[in-house]
Amino acid sequence: MKSRFLRGMSHGIPICLGYLSVSFGFGILAVKAGLSVFQASLISATNLTSAGQKAGLDVIAAGGALIEMVLLQLTVNIRYSLMALSLSQKLDKSFTTPHRFLASYGITDEIFAVCSAQKEPITPAYMYGMIFIAGLGWIVGTALGAAAGELLPAAVSTAMEIVLYGMFIAIVIPPAKKQHGVLFAAVIAAALSVMFKFAVPALSEGFAMIIAAVVSALMAALIFPIKEEEEAAA
Repeated sequence: MKSRFLRGMSHGIPICLGYLSVSFGFGILAVKAGLSVFQASLISATNLTSAGQKAGLDVIAAGGALIEMVLLQLTVNIRYSLMALSLSQKLDKSFTTPHRFLASYGITDEIFAVCSAQKEPITPAYMYGMIFIAGLGWIVGTALGAAAGELLPAAVSTAMEIVLYGMFIAIVIPPAKKQHGVLFAAVIAAALSVMFKFAVPALSEGFAMIIAAVVSALMAALIFPIKEEEEAAA
């Protein structure tokens, strides 16, 4: 069990280093929104999702309603449920229901990708090792970013905020080059966001994001449906 845990940690080190730099930007954004270092770190410790955290931070900063936060997180993070279902086919028999609940905390895009690439069945110890080191990097990076946000000049803090947005762009561009549907959804979502910002200023950022995400996804699914042959190949 110890060797599997350490193996998981070794595979999670690159994820940890990436999270350390990206979450630094989130920490700065959190402090800028009025949160303390502890509050920013607590968010990262309890909600391990960059897009969900950034979206939730916007709702907090705008004083949004709780139902808005719930619906937004459900919309942004629903993909993790699909990842969990896919990953369940690779789990070892020792992955009992309690282990599944615990491991579900750390299913992120990067951890899912690494686990999916493993040839042998995934054990709880292996996944815990990866989640531990990756989550540690995300939390520590957030704390460092939040602390720096309280000390660095405003111009420097603003420049560092681009790190988080850079990660979002890096996630979208590769699949957008291969699939027109992804590019279409991204463009429609961006256009709707801009429209809501200027044409419907009374609409909160949280609900605007929910509508933009759902509408762009539905339009992409209708206009660029995935053929059965492509699904089988995937």
